[in-house]
Amino acid sequence: MSNVSTYALRMARLSAQIFGEVVRPTDSKSMRVVKLFSEQPLAKREEVYNWYPPHNTYHGLMKKLRYFGLYRDEHQDFKEEMRRLKKLRGKEKPKKGEGKRALKKK
Repeated sequence: MSNVSTYALRMARLSAQIFGEVVRPTDSKSMRVVKLFSEQPLAKREEVYNWYPPHNTYHGLMKKLRYFGLYRDEHQDFKEEMRRLKKLRGKEKPKKGEGKRALKKK
């Protein structure tokens, strides 16, 4: 039988509860689970959520640099050239309200 009074046990449990420790005595297997749950979640760790660079920011900067003529985006140049050539041949997309369905109603 333990020599600790019930009052001392209750105060020890209350102290453990207040300071975020394990309230009741547990074995090493259960303490491993307690340790796992007390750690910060993987998704909230800074080294995890800052792993990839901020692509949205970089994209906006590159668009501005391209607009000022300081960066050459060959893929975007190609897409604009294809759009320009389609327009010259009369194959561009109709503006809103000028499609086949809108012309049929008139």
